[in-house]
Amino acid sequence: MRVLGIDVPPALLDKWADWLAPDQQPFFLTPQQAAAWGLEDTGREPSREDRDTFLTYAVDSTATVVAWLTEPQFAALDKPIRAQLVRAQVRHGRGAVPAVRAWQGLLGPELKAQADGHRFVWWKSLLAEHKAAILPVIVSEDMGPSRHTEVTRWPTEVPRAQELAGTFADGSGPNCFGSVMAATGVEGADSVWMLREPFEEWLAEHTVPGGRDNEPGTVFVWRNQAGLVQHAAITIGDGWMFHKPAQTWRSPRKVRTVAEVRRSTRTAGWRLTRHRVIG
Repeated sequence: MRVLGIDVPPALLDKWADWLAPDQQPFFLTPQQAAAWGLEDTGREPSREDRDTFLTYAVDSTATVVAWLTEPQFAALDKPIRAQLVRAQVRHGRGAVPAVRAWQGLLGPELKAQADGHRFVWWKSLLAEHKAAILPVIVSEDMGPSRHTEVTRWPTEVPRAQELAGTFADGSGPNCFGSVMAATGVEGADSVWMLREPFEEWLAEHTVPGGRDNEPGTVFVWRNQAGLVQHAAITIGDGWMFHKPAQTWRSPRKVRTVAEVRRSTRTAGWRLTRHRVIG
């Protein structure tokens, strides 16, 4: 199977299913909702994959109760409560609450019976027979494909770019900073959640201001108005650029044109600087 122009082995597809539809998933509630529906805070900490699937960082601050439910527990709730519960997830900003009409053609009319008939949540039972059809769509949403197969010359200035380009990380965490560092040869940087501080140290020690967009080894760094680094990418020559758009499990390490990366990264309040790798 190929997703975003990248080969995906069956084992990774299985992991995607686990991350999109874990055996327990969080439902965010206000204390009043929790009391009305007989649900309690489970006290479980989300994994990194949970964080990125359910957008836990974007949930409304009023939803202070988190009930982790299994599919049988969810199904045992009265349908009016299920309907209110799912609608509340949309209002509170939780991720992975898709529209029924987007998936009913594949999953059948019974999908409307899960909750309020308009929205639903993913469970492994929904993925069981259609995993190969559903997951590539989920992973590809709002993502351009990797164009690594179009690159004809891989530069020595970015020695691991060819190895890393067109790959998915083994879970959430690995991010743009570590990917840029790894592409230049920093051992292990591709497999960790690289924080701003070590990236800034690497940038200060191994680059100088400047660089050209059409030459390999130019690091693009985007900062917000406070000067904090927000994203990074690196050129590999001939108008191509290597980057990882986000730390999420569905974000691949990929090659796009410099223009494509600049367009996709354009954000109000961010400013771009260039740095040339010197070793």
